[in-house]
Amino acid sequence: MGTRRALHFVFKVGNRFQTARFFRDVLGMKILRHEEFEEGCKAACNGPYDGKWSKTMVGFGPEDDHFVAELTYNYGVGHYKLGNDFMGITLASSQAVSNARKLEWPLNEVTEGVFEIKAPGGYKFYLQNHNPPQSDPILKVTLAVSDLKKSLNYWSNLLGMKIYEKNEETQRALLGYADNQCKLELQGIKGRVDHAAAFGRIAFSCPEKELPDLEDLMKRENQKILTPLVSLDTPGKATVQVVILADPDGHEICFVGDEAFRKLSKMDPEGGKLLDDAMAADKSDEWFARHKKPKASG
Repeated sequence: MGTRRALHFVFKVGNRFQTARFFRDVLGMKILRHEEFEEGCKAACNGPYDGKWSKTMVGFGPEDDHFVAELTYNYGVGHYKLGNDFMGITLASSQAVSNARKLEWPLNEVTEGVFEIKAPGGYKFYLQNHNPPQSDPILKVTLAVSDLKKSLNYWSNLLGMKIYEKNEETQRALLGYADNQCKLELQGIKGRVDHAAAFGRIAFSCPEKELPDLEDLMKRENQKILTPLVSLDTPGKATVQVVILADPDGHEICFVGDEAFRKLSKMDPEGGKLLDDAMAADKSDEWFARHKKPKASG
């Protein structure tokens, strides 16, 4: 198995203005790139929607060595119902805590030095009030699972993740592909995992040549493949190959060919401006629609 990397988590957002403010001004992330699409993604990157949408990548640094967030916005969809599937992202940043206090963004101290904060839409983040122990402040993504043993078999034995910690009593496990990467935390819950309408997706990269083998493995193991191996085009940028899987609880997992993804994911210095321009145009369209006068009859 070649080198695999944790890349990003996909959030569906209904309010780009407030969401951009949260990630930029509160967490202190940068806009890495922004792309607009006229129709839905072949791999349902934007969910089960066919219309116009946008993708904004935000993070503390380039996707080559940072775990980032992908913000997908479907034009005309202002709200997504949350489930119990996504339990939070933990990051170490005293600056983010300071920013939240300065901007009077609600903070709730859950344990000493750890604050829960919610992004627009209700997504939870946990801020550790100290400087990061590594170059990337994002430490882990926590997902709910209904059967920890079954999930560990899937993520470790099938997907090849190393188990860093496991606690049967608290029904918790920490996994990852490398010591210096963002980790995946699985937290057992009672009852079933509900993805509702806001269901997210976690993405990893692997050498492109491994994608067919990964797909074949999932077929042999009778595991769910949401999108068989497909090529995705981004206008003016690299074409990437992806396979979309689902774990035993239906968490969506995207594996993308690393070589092309590194070309696609290069930071765009115009990313922030592109997002701001798109938001301004969107706001103008909304204003125009509200104030448009009906045609005179006769």
